Amino acid sequence: MRILVTGSEGMLAGDLIPILAQGHDCYGENKAALDITDAGSVFKAVEGYRPDVVINCAAYTSVDLAETQRDLAMLVNGIGVQNLALACNAYGVPLCQISTDYVFDGSKGAPYTPFDNTCPINFYGESKLAGECYVRWIARRFYIIRTSWLYGGRGNNFVKTMLRLSTQRDEVRVVNDQIGSPTSTVSLARAIKVIIESGRYGVYHVTDQTDGRLSWYDFACEIMPLVGSRTRVIPITTDEYPTAARRPVYSVLDMTATRLSVDYIPLMWDVALAEHIDDIRREILNEAALKA
Repeated sequence: MRILVTGSEGMLAGDLIPILAQGHDCYGENKAALDITDAGSVFKAVEGYRPDVVINCAAYTSVDLAETQRDLAMLVNGIGVQNLALACNAYGVPLCQISTDYVFDGSKGAPYTPFDNTCPINFYGESKLAGECYVRWIARRFYIIRTSWLYGGRGNNFVKTMLRLSTQRDEVRVVNDQIGSPTSTVSLARAIKVIIESGRYGVYHVTDQTDGRLSWYDFACEIMPLVGSRTRVIPITTDEYPTAARRPVYSVLDMTATRLSVDYIPLMWDVALAEHIDDIRREILNEAALKA
């Protein structure tokens, strides 16, 4: 397949493009070359590449800033996706849109299936839901892949924050009453490859596997010993750590339909995390060797 990936400079694309390149012709475009908020640029790219599928990794991802930068968040996550859906529809190309657990309000108290009603409680979630809606309304063939608590080698994410704080503080305070599922970019990239190769269009949930009761505190407690840190992790409540945007208290995604549809078996979250930390160690060693 010929695959066009937008947002090639982003966290997910950094692992997705190399994984897709194992068996496919994969082309990445960064924001400077392909701004999805520019309809003309989007149509020109799809016409020029004539891909077999477009995967949209371009996104506005600052959950808290989205509360005040609403126009920008909607422009990228909503209207930008509308542009992609229109262009893909015009040239008969399937569109794969990456979405989020934050399209749900967290009140269900059980893992969300792809068939549950959406109800975002922050503007980031609203803007991502807008993107989903444009894909559903416009694209004839599409994949919508929701994920959660994403981390990887690029960009800002929870794992990087914990690694930085582990070298600066004796203790860190982490929320213990928000439940979800961490997902490594490598895991998500592998799943995306399986899903688009299947040709089975629809809405999918993809995360690393948890027991459905993992909090940010639990996640941090796993990170610290993996990096040899003695930094203590102190559990706190959401009320003790106020943020501009509300977060769902329970946003675990149910992957039953994903498993049954495309036979995708996710890694356990702690295995995926350990692999990620090992990758970081190898990068540090390689950088040291090059400088020696």
